[in-house]
Amino acid sequence: MPMDVAELNLLCDDRGFLIDSKVWVKEVAQALAEQEGIDLTPAHWEILHLLRAFYSEFEEAPANRALVNWVKRHEGPDKGNSIYLMHLFPGSPARVGSRLAGLPKPKNCL
Repeated sequence: MPMDVAELNLLCDDRGFLIDSKVWVKEVAQALAEQEGIDLTPAHWEILHLLRAFYSEFEEAPANRALVNWVKRHEGPDKGNSIYLMHLFPGSPARVGSRLAGLPKPKNCL
């Protein structure tokens, strides 16, 4: 399904994940966050950039456990825990965060 953001016509799959993560820009994240009812703060952006770094290194979006460990490794235990991430990305931090970061749906996410 197409989505128009920042004068870009973006293609998304049937769950709203970008088909091509390379076209992701800040405005895309903001538009997707708006659809989720999330107002992006610096804390959100920090995790979105970590998600994109994970994808860059491993060529896949992280599942929840991998995301928690990745954040813990880079930002410490205060941020690298499920409660903190659920507060930022309700429902499924890996699924919602990956969607906002312009990544494919993580494996094993519903």
